[in-house]
Amino acid sequence: MPAPYPQEFRDDVVAVARAREDGVTIAQIAKDFGVHEMTLHKWMRQADIDDGNRPGRSRQEADELREARKRIRLLEQENEVLRRAAAYLSQANLPKRYYPLVKELAADGIPVTVSLRVLKLSRAPYYRWLRQPVTPTELCEAYRANALHDAHLDDPEFGSRLLADEAAAAGEGMCDRTSWRICHDNQWFSMFGIKRGKNGKRPGPAVHDDLIERDFTADDVNELWLTDITEHPTDEGKLYLCAVKDAFSGRIVGYSIDSRLKARLAVNALNNAVARREDVAGCIVHSDRGSQFRARSFIHALDQHRLIGSMGQVGAAGDNAAMESFFALLQKNVLNRQRWRTREELRIAIIPPQAGGAPTWIERTYHRRRRQARLGRLTPIEYETIMSPAVTLAA
Repeated sequence: MPAPYPQEFRDDVVAVARAREDGVTIAQIAKDFGVHEMTLHKWMRQADIDDGNRPGRSRQEADELREARKRIRLLEQENEVLRRAAAYLSQANLPKRYYPLVKELAADGIPVTVSLRVLKLSRAPYYRWLRQPVTPTELCEAYRANALHDAHLDDPEFGSRLLADEAAAAGEGMCDRTSWRICHDNQWFSMFGIKRGKNGKRPGPAVHDDLIERDFTADDVNELWLTDITEHPTDEGKLYLCAVKDAFSGRIVGYSIDSRLKARLAVNALNNAVARREDVAGCIVHSDRGSQFRARSFIHALDQHRLIGSMGQVGAAGDNAAMESFFALLQKNVLNRQRWRTREELRIAIIPPQAGGAPTWIERTYHRRRRQARLGRLTPIEYETIMSPAVTLAA
């Protein structure tokens, strides 16, 4: 079964079809985007239903109904957890521990995630308890913490290194780093310690190593992706574009546009790229060290799709030069050509071809008409078709 088209891509195609000029047919627009004509008609019917122009169940209503059923089922499960928890803790002859209750609820069909969320418990400790109530590591950590705590009570002015020496003398030896970690976690600080403030902002730490080292070449599709974010002002405010580029052919395989610079912008672009490609496991995704690419949601998306993260250095534009070059072309060919009144006007100019007008930009001009010297004077679509004919090309 082919991968579904991203919703953002569908909305863009419908917007172009509705704004087409006289003489431009639906079939021509569908051909430009590489979709079937009947598929485009179906998208337009659904868009009319969503806009209230024709009867039928809108996408929002279908989503709300599905979410309502899911919410009802979840509320029933949560109510059962609370009822069983009240009955469980009311019995004086049972130890007041939640983990056995979670295990009993799981045996009765209540998901463990629901029980843990209602009872405000963490998942990892629960599964660790299932395997072994007290691990040797936790027991050793407790002995070390007791020794450090006793030494801290005796000498509150001692720091973590001196406390480590005192604990070693008491029979609980450990390295200085372990002593510092235990003291830090338990807030056992020297009474002479001074908390220093920051002098200014510092760049965030990299969550991935630089795996490409400015080598923006790839031997096959879905081997190396480059991503970055650009912005451009309109009369309504700034518009942000996050694009994902395949280094093999230079094709933009995913994008997302939003009025706010949030982590979801990068996550949506990555999810759109994965939806339009089939086998992406093991692909390297290289970016700069922006906070959007260091966000927990973006890292989770990489792990979910089995992608490998890569990051350049701070303030080194050359570490992502191939993506910077694409955005420079976008700025000169589209963004800086005129003043944009609305975000939607700029969005239509960036992504889909304007029917009956100048063939700009990404989906039509850059992918299908702009020939690149490094590709042997071929366009990205032609190069992928010739070099990797087995790849599924989603327009």
